[in-house]
Parts: sequence; C-alpha cells; structure tokens
Amino acid sequence: MRKLSASVYLAALSTSDLIALLFYVSIEWIKRGLPQILETVAPFTEQEGICQIIQYLQYVSRFLSAWLVVCFTFERYIGVCHPLKRKDICDINTSRKIVMTVIIVSLIICIFRPVLSGTHYVGPRHVPYCSARLQYKFVSFVLDCIFVVTITFLPFCIITVLNAMIIRKLFIRNRKHRECKIITEESIIRLEFTIILIAISFCFIAFNTPYMVIWFKLFLSVANNVMVGFVENESMLSFTRTIIYMNYCVNFFLYSVTGAYFRKELRMLFTYKAKPYQNYHRCSVHNSNSNTPQSWL
Repeated sequence: MRKLSASVYLAALSTSDLIALLFYVSIEWIKRGLPQILETVAPFTEQEGICQIIQYLQYVSRFLSAWLVVCFTFERYIGVCHPLKRKDICDINTSRKIVMTVIIVSLIICIFRPVLSGTHYVGPRHVPYCSARLQYKFVSFVLDCIFVVTITFLPFCIITVLNAMIIRKLFIRNRKHRECKIITEESIIRLEFTIILIAISFCFIAFNTPYMVIWFKLFLSVANNVMVGFVENESMLSFTRTIIYMNYCVNFFLYSVTGAYFRKELRMLFTYKAKPYQNYHRCSVHNSNSNTPQSWL
C-alpha cells in the first residue's frame, strides 16, 4: 500500500487536516468558545506576531486540505479513466512532486493574510483582537472572497465532475469484467483507494456546500447593501462553519471504515509487527494460470 502513489496524497492530506485541527479548529473554539463558557478571552492568540503566524497556518492548511483532495481525485481519475497514462503520472515520485508543488503554491498564495493582518484593541478594556489592518480592510475583504472561492467553489466543481467520470467508468468496467477471473492485489488496493476517494469527496462536498451557499448569500447581501436577514445569515454562517470543522477530523475515520488494507497497515503500525512486503506487480489471484499483471483499475 505504501508503494502506491495514492498513499502520498493520503499522508499529505492527513498532515494538512491535523494542522487545520490544531491551528484553525482548536484556535477558533478557544477564541469563540471560552468567552461564552468561562467569560474570559484567550489573549495569547491575539498578540502581534502570534496572530499573524496562526492566521497564516490556518489559511495554508485549509488551502492544502481542499486542493490535496483535488489532486487525489485527479490521480484516481487518471488511474481509472486513462490507465495507459498511469505509469507516467501515477507514480510515487510524480505524486511527491505534485504535493510539494501544492505546498509551495499554498505558502505563496496565503502570504497575503499575515501581511494584511494585525492586532487591534477594542472596547473600554482594550481587548486585543486579530483582524485585517484598517488601511487594508477592503483589499483583505476582496482577497478573502477570492480565497473562499478557491477553497470551496473551484474544488467543489472539479471534484464533482471528476468523480462523476470515475463512477461512470467503474460502472461500465464492472459490467465488462464480471466474468474476469484474474485480478491482482495491486488492483484491489487501487479499487480501495478509489472507494476512499469517493467517500472523502462526498464528505468534502457535503460539509462545504452549506457554508458556500450561506457565504455567497451573505456576500451578495453586503454587495447590494441589503441588510434584511443579515443577522440570521451571520448566525447560519457560524453554524455552517462548525460543519466545515468536521471535514478536518472525519477523513481518518473514512480511511478506517472504507479501507481494509488501511486497517491492516494501521494494526501493524500499533502492534510493531514488520510486514513481509510483497511485490504487488507479481501477485495474481487463485484460479489463474497467468503471472502477468492484470490490473484493470
């Protein structure tokens, strides 16, 4: 399983989700939850310097989580719909290069957030608050709008289209291969990766769609100076943001539920048993007299 390119995307996606949980979900809960529960604030998250670092990591991790799912979807699309190109595109080295490229792009794109952010002191108690600098407020708003479209609407469209083509191809291929008696272990693992991808993509779409709809509704209200229902929309936006938080913690459970080989690797990781790795390219199922790899996925 570790020798397949899809495992690179899963490892990178898990890392970005973990960073998002630590620096986005946890910090947001501390900032918004503590004042409601303990009637206090967490000033250390709003200090100059720390404020910019936290916001930068939040934006980078959210960008990575969205676009790594897109890259994983594209990798599975090539593997399923264009198997002849799989050798050139779906190998470990190419996957690592793609992941590194996405990381570098995210680091460059998200640099605007710490540059335009700063700590302000509000209220009679001069409570520190981290937000866009006053002189860059409009620029920050525009770039935030572009960022939201980049991590919600664009991935949503790409993932939906590619998954539709993957499922269609699998459906057609399944009918053709019902009588096939030869199948490799590699093809079984690739099929498992495809099932994991579909589960991840479905959750990404399900968790992001409500936020995307409410955000666009709120954006149009502000753009057209229509304040009717503004407070209700802001409340709904907070609620749908909580749904998005689930997207960063659910993927590990999806791997475990949908992936038998993932569960096997996980058990071996925690039981410290060395695995006698096989060469997947030479595996063939019983009832087969052929040693030629017959991977059709």
